[in-house]
Order: sequence, then C-alpha cells, then structure tokens
Amino acid sequence: MKQLQLHKLFLLLVTIAAGFCAKGQTDIDAILMEKNAFCIGPGYSYSSWKNYWEGTKKRDNLNLGTVSAQTFAVMGNYGITNKLNALFNIPYVVTKASAGTLKGQQGMQDLSLMLKYRPINKKIGDARLAVFGLIGGSLPMTNYVADFLPLSIGNRSKTAMARLMVDYYYNSKWFATASASYVYRSNIELDRNSYYTDRQVLSNQVQMPNATSFNIRAGYRTQWLIAEAILNNWTTQGGFDITQNNMPFPSNRMNATSVGLNIKYVLKKIPQLSLTGGAGNVIAGRNVGQSFNANAAVFYVLDLSKKEKKVNTSNN
Repeated sequence: MKQLQLHKLFLLLVTIAAGFCAKGQTDIDAILMEKNAFCIGPGYSYSSWKNYWEGTKKRDNLNLGTVSAQTFAVMGNYGITNKLNALFNIPYVVTKASAGTLKGQQGMQDLSLMLKYRPINKKIGDARLAVFGLIGGSLPMTNYVADFLPLSIGNRSKTAMARLMVDYYYNSKWFATASASYVYRSNIELDRNSYYTDRQVLSNQVQMPNATSFNIRAGYRTQWLIAEAILNNWTTQGGFDITQNNMPFPSNRMNATSVGLNIKYVLKKIPQLSLTGGAGNVIAGRNVGQSFNANAAVFYVLDLSKKEKKVNTSNN
C-alpha cells in the first residue's frame, strides 16, 4: 500500500521511466549523451490504485477509494565525457484520495542525482555489447510529513544506489538491457516518540530497510525511435507487513513486480527535440497498491561546448 515509495521507485529507477532524451536521458537506459550535450525537459506522471496488498492479502478500502499521485518533474542529463554522464531529477508530487476524510499532500519531494559510466563498449559481429556502472542517490528537498501513508509524498529517507547494467544491441535495431541495483536507505525521524511495528518502539527513529531492484527491457532502438517492453522488480530487504485494517508505515516490507511499455520519438526536422511516453502496471506485490502508471515528457538537447572563435591574422 505504500504507493508513494513505489512511485518514487518509478521516478528514480523506471519511472518512472519518464522519458529518454535525443541520445540518452534516464539512469535506467543504456544510452549516453555526447560530451558537452545537455538534455533537459519537463515530465508528468500519473499513478492510481484502488486495490492493494495488505501483506499478501489483496483487498480494497472504502475509506480511501482510489488513491492517486501526480508528479511534475524537471529532468536533465549532461555529457561530462562521451563515456560519463551526470543526471538529475527534481519532482513535485500531489496526492489525493477519492473517498474518506484524509487530506492529500503536495510539495517538492526528493532531489535525485546520478553518475552513469560506460567502461565497456565492444563490437561483436553485427552486435554491440556495452556494460554500464551507475552510482547516485537522493535526499529530501523539503521537510514534508513522512508518517502519513498512503498520502505522504515520500518517506523522507536519504538514499544511495549502485547499479550494474548490461546492454546487447543487435543489427543497429534490436536490443535487450538487464540491470541490478542495490539501494541503501537512511533512518528517518517521526514527529512522535513511539510507534508500533511488530512490537512497541519507544523512539522517533525508524530504521528503513534497504532494497534491491532488477530491471529487464527489450525492443526496437534507432536514432529516431525507441519502443520497448519493461519488466521491473523491487524488493525490500526486511520490514514488516501492514497489520489488518491499519495504515501503512514507512518501514513496511514493500515488494512489487511491474510490467510496462515506453516509446520515444525524435523529430526529424528538429532533432534536438524528443517526445516520450509510457505506461505500466503492478502485477504482483506485498504491502503496495496495485497501481497503474502513465507518463509523458518533452526534452530538448543543448550544445554547451565552447565554440572556437576564428581570428583573422592576415595583413590588409
């Protein structure tokens, strides 16, 4: 039921696969920006769920109705070199429940920063094999309320992430990419001095379980068009189940498997401009909402390389 942590996962790892750029945008795709190229643009994502898993039991809650989250984000990717990129994501999240008395929340969520490096890019016959390493993390931009699930905009935990990604690209058209990630999450503080998990805890400190994520994507990829199918799994390394008829808690065990589709189109008349979109759905989970997610984004590539000025030294 902890929908917004899952939503944060979509933004950081899949997203949210909220879009590519003309030559690379997200931290989960196997594409890089060229040196001194800066890709930036706005993105929008909507997710909602009515049914959720309370532990392993699937149910709904008439006091909540449909829980939805909208995310307005600015995302960017800068090519430090042809092999090393720096990425960022700045999201503003709005939550809402269609029934009951709980009031939705809104505000700036967590700033995400990432470095993506490609140490191996080897041609093998008609194919190309590339290996990527990524490190990054996130931190809250505001002091939002974390202890108000499922309507809080995040869990207010600082994170650090490491990922290994392998991409196989055949005949300059077809590709398959697999990645594995480990996410460290810091403890958080609540605005109360005691709480109950599977036992009574007399503290305002909550130990957040770390998590692993696996992502597989495959499809068609050219300079002008990318279309891909995605399978993603997120598993927390610990935590506890939502107790019966109770609200979720930030350190709940939260597992989710989702499938989705993404597409990106680069305008041939304006190759610096690209349009992206996608959708996904959670097909299995534990303590998460069975959410549907849709996203769209527009990106533009700027050339930030220093132009050499021509100096005329001829004598007249």
